[in-house]
Amino acid sequence: MLDFLRPTLSFDPCMELPQHVEKDVLIPQIMREKAKELCSDKVQAFTKCCKETGLLMVVKCRQENTALKDCLVSYYQDPAFYEECKAEYLKQREEYRATGIKKIKKKLPSNV
Repeated sequence: MLDFLRPTLSFDPCMELPQHVEKDVLIPQIMREKAKELCSDKVQAFTKCCKETGLLMVVKCRQENTALKDCLVSYYQDPAFYEECKAEYLKQREEYRATGIKKIKKKLPSNV
């Protein structure tokens, strides 16, 4: 009865490709968080410089800002890093779909 409503056994929703919002928003969000962690020394140096110089940070913290941007951009443009973050997102999505419980990762304090 109503067999046409049952999902087919060959379709696995956990294996479907990421949708538009996932590709353009959620996976890049994971990339930003992980890149900030991996560039934490540069984030701290830039934050310290900004706190010490106040309004003159635009001029005085250029070197730290450039180092931070270079570090972050190197991760953002790395296809292997994207695939790693995509795999992490797909794993999180699969766990959520199986359990209905969203695991929230504790974020680092953001001073930038």
